[in-house]
Amino acid sequence: MKIRNRYAPSPTGLQHIGGVRTALFNYLFAKSQGGTFVLRLEDTDRTRSDSAFVQDLFDTFQWLGFHWDEGPDVGGPYAPYIQSERAALYQKAAQELLDRDKAYYCFCSAERLENLRKERESARSSETGYDKLCRNIPKDAAASRVKAGEPHVIRLKIPLGQTTRFHDRLLGDIEWKNEDVNPDPVLLKSDGFPTYHLANVVDDHYMGITHVLRAQEWLPSTPLHTIIYESFDWEPPEFCHLPMVMGSDGKKLSKRHGATSVDEFRRQGYLPEALLNYTALLGASYEEGKDVYTLEEIVAAFDVDKLNKAPAVFDYKKLAWFNGLYIRAKSDKELAALALPYCEGLIKENSASFVGAMSLIKERISLLSEIPSKIAYLFEEPPLLEPSEFFPKKADLAKTVELLELGKKLIPAASRKSYEEAFFKEEAEKAAALAGVKIGDLMTPLRVAITGARVSPPLLGSLRLLGEEKSMARVEKSLSLLKAALCE
Repeated sequence: MKIRNRYAPSPTGLQHIGGVRTALFNYLFAKSQGGTFVLRLEDTDRTRSDSAFVQDLFDTFQWLGFHWDEGPDVGGPYAPYIQSERAALYQKAAQELLDRDKAYYCFCSAERLENLRKERESARSSETGYDKLCRNIPKDAAASRVKAGEPHVIRLKIPLGQTTRFHDRLLGDIEWKNEDVNPDPVLLKSDGFPTYHLANVVDDHYMGITHVLRAQEWLPSTPLHTIIYESFDWEPPEFCHLPMVMGSDGKKLSKRHGATSVDEFRRQGYLPEALLNYTALLGASYEEGKDVYTLEEIVAAFDVDKLNKAPAVFDYKKLAWFNGLYIRAKSDKELAALALPYCEGLIKENSASFVGAMSLIKERISLLSEIPSKIAYLFEEPPLLEPSEFFPKKADLAKTVELLELGKKLIPAASRKSYEEAFFKEEAEKAAALAGVKIGDLMTPLRVAITGARVSPPLLGSLRLLGEEKSMARVEKSLSLLKAALCE
């Protein structure tokens, strides 16, 4: 049997990292088994579906770098892959269930259903869902009412007094009493559009889906889906309900934990390789002692039988660590190209200085969005800080002026690109010894004058990129500030 699985999102919001994990695991399973991965858009929620969310879906997976074999944008033998374009198929399927006496027409108005809900609420009744009022209307009478144009929906007949059983690849054999299944749910709405449950089952059947990998939050729907399959006498696919993705507090991952949509992660400066790599680890086991994988390596190592039953915890710090690894693996030129969109307003083009700045900050960042603040001093005059910000430990204003004068003498040679770090350190140590201080204390005033901060990227690299003229100008400006304070 050739494996066919699918990712079937509803285009009612931005792509969530949990949904992407589902899509990725389906892709990995299909590719690891030589199968086919399908995208299907379940857009039957006409009030919330939006073309902007469809575009976000396409953009997300193009950015992440993996794609489906069949889908709305690439076609395939089971097109169309958009549910709103398959309405006739669902209507035919609903009629088949009516003919099999597995479904029935329901004429209850929204007002009646709302009153029923309120009555139960007032009586503190444990009953939920539909009360089956129309279930036993004679077929001929129901057909006459439909023919007369009376508004109606089509409901599924849940078999009474039975237990529904199905097997889950991860969770094993599961039993569900039918009395605990949503009673006689709507299959076809009054506007002729299907509900999620009917469309999902019909499409999985007619698209030849053999395996359904989806989040465990859908587990309560599976008994209902199994009943629908049995009502048609169709063989259901193999189910595998994936572990949930939770926040650090043990609750379902949401915005209160941090970024959740791929668009947010992208804007914050995560790399697609890092996000993909980390997402693949959420609830899955691979090679012991190894964390970093290419997509091809993940495909080769993926085993659906090694998925974890327990929820996966989304660790933002671990993701940032992954991102830092991938950032440091980029060449300066590659990193500069990735960083350029984040530096709008700071630089206009990918200059040699901008590329050179990447080597100074690679080891100091986890996100692309951190780059502008780290390198701004190289392209804009940094703010002139208060005199006290220049002071090394245990140094006063007069000593700070002395140290900055000594530091200034290092600039001409240090500004040359051929000047090696060992020579710079040797000359700095000589100057520090002359002043009777540690090398770090000597560098503090010079660092503040050049970068506008007490903590900054490497000073030698900064002097090289700025050049002697700009570096000297910044030091002279700082010396003027300090000397003016000395005269007060």
